[in-house]
Amino acid sequence: MKGGGKMTELKKINVLSSAKISGVIGVIIGLILGIITALIRAIAGPVFDGARAGLGLEFLYIIIFPVIYGIGGFIFGVLNALIYNIIAKWIGGIELEFKG
Repeated sequence: MKGGGKMTELKKINVLSSAKISGVIGVIIGLILGIITALIRAIAGPVFDGARAGLGLEFLYIIIFPVIYGIGGFIFGVLNALIYNIIAKWIGGIELEFKG
Protein backbone atom coordinates (compact mmCIF):
# COMPACT_ATOMS: atom_id res chain seq x y z
CA MET A 1 0.00 0.00 0.00
CA LYS A 2 1.61 3.22 -1.17
CA GLY A 3 1.00 6.40 0.78
CA GLY A 4 -0.82 4.72 3.64
CA GLY A 5 -4.19 4.73 1.87
CA LYS A 6 -6.81 2.05 2.17
CA MET A 7 -7.27 -0.30 -0.81
CA THR A 8 -10.87 -0.92 -1.79
CA GLU A 9 -12.27 -3.01 -4.62
CA LEU A 10 -14.89 -1.53 -6.94
CA LYS A 11 -17.26 -4.48 -7.12
CA LYS A 12 -20.19 -2.95 -8.98
CA ILE A 13 -21.00 0.20 -10.96
CA ASN A 14 -24.48 1.69 -10.78
CA VAL A 15 -25.71 1.46 -14.38
CA LEU A 16 -27.82 4.64 -14.39
CA SER A 17 -25.06 6.65 -12.70
CA SER A 18 -22.54 5.49 -15.30
CA ALA A 19 -24.98 6.26 -18.12
CA LYS A 20 -25.67 9.80 -16.87
CA ILE A 21 -22.00 10.68 -16.51
CA SER A 22 -21.14 9.19 -19.91
CA GLY A 23 -24.09 11.00 -21.49
CA VAL A 24 -23.03 14.39 -20.12
CA ILE A 25 -19.44 13.80 -21.24
CA GLY A 26 -20.83 12.92 -24.69
CA VAL A 27 -22.84 16.16 -24.79
CA ILE A 28 -19.76 18.21 -23.91
CA ILE A 29 -17.61 16.47 -26.53
CA GLY A 30 -20.42 16.80 -29.09
CA LEU A 31 -20.75 20.51 -28.38
CA ILE A 32 -17.02 21.07 -28.84
CA LEU A 33 -16.97 19.05 -32.07
CA GLY A 34 -20.18 20.72 -33.28
CA ILE A 35 -18.70 24.18 -32.80
CA ILE A 36 -15.46 23.19 -34.54
CA THR A 37 -17.36 21.56 -37.44
CA ALA A 38 -19.69 24.56 -37.81
CA LEU A 39 -16.76 26.96 -37.92
CA ILE A 40 -14.88 24.86 -40.46
CA ARG A 41 -17.98 24.51 -42.66
CA ALA A 42 -18.75 28.23 -42.39
CA ILE A 43 -15.22 29.23 -43.36
CA ALA A 44 -14.10 26.49 -45.74
CA GLY A 45 -17.44 25.25 -47.09
CA PRO A 46 -17.97 28.05 -49.59
CA VAL A 47 -14.43 27.61 -50.86
CA PHE A 48 -14.84 23.91 -51.62
CA ASP A 49 -18.47 23.50 -52.66
CA GLY A 50 -19.14 26.89 -54.23
CA ALA A 51 -21.95 27.69 -51.83
CA ARG A 52 -22.54 31.19 -50.65
CA ALA A 53 -20.70 32.37 -47.57
CA GLY A 54 -22.63 32.60 -44.33
CA LEU A 55 -23.82 30.67 -41.31
CA GLY A 56 -26.89 28.83 -42.50
CA LEU A 57 -27.16 25.17 -41.62
CA GLU A 58 -23.82 25.21 -39.83
CA PHE A 59 -25.60 26.04 -36.56
CA LEU A 60 -27.37 22.68 -36.77
CA TYR A 61 -24.04 20.98 -36.05
CA ILE A 62 -23.99 22.74 -32.68
CA ILE A 63 -27.38 21.18 -31.88
CA ILE A 64 -27.17 17.80 -33.60
CA PHE A 65 -23.68 16.75 -32.47
CA PRO A 66 -24.34 17.16 -28.72
CA VAL A 67 -27.63 15.26 -29.01
CA ILE A 68 -26.09 12.36 -30.94
CA TYR A 69 -22.98 12.18 -28.77
CA GLY A 70 -25.07 12.50 -25.60
CA ILE A 71 -27.36 9.63 -26.59
CA GLY A 72 -24.39 7.53 -27.68
CA GLY A 73 -22.55 8.29 -24.45
CA PHE A 74 -25.59 7.31 -22.39
CA ILE A 75 -25.98 4.00 -24.24
CA PHE A 76 -22.28 3.18 -23.96
CA GLY A 77 -22.34 4.17 -20.28
CA VAL A 78 -25.05 1.55 -19.73
CA LEU A 79 -23.16 -1.09 -21.72
CA ASN A 80 -19.84 -0.35 -20.02
CA ALA A 81 -21.37 -0.62 -16.54
CA LEU A 82 -23.21 -3.84 -17.36
CA ILE A 83 -20.11 -5.44 -18.87
CA TYR A 84 -17.93 -4.24 -15.97
CA ASN A 85 -20.35 -5.69 -13.42
CA ILE A 86 -20.29 -9.09 -15.16
CA ILE A 87 -16.50 -9.17 -15.46
CA ALA A 88 -15.99 -7.93 -11.89
CA LYS A 89 -17.98 -10.93 -10.63
CA TRP A 90 -15.68 -13.30 -12.54
CA ILE A 91 -12.24 -11.87 -11.92
CA GLY A 92 -12.74 -9.13 -9.31
CA GLY A 93 -13.11 -5.42 -9.62
CA ILE A 94 -10.66 -2.58 -9.99
CA GLU A 95 -8.67 -1.88 -6.85
CA LEU A 96 -8.79 1.75 -5.75
CA GLU A 97 -6.70 3.42 -3.08
CA PHE A 98 -8.31 6.05 -0.88
CA LYS A 99 -6.48 8.41 1.39
CA GLY A 100 -7.36 8.01 5.00
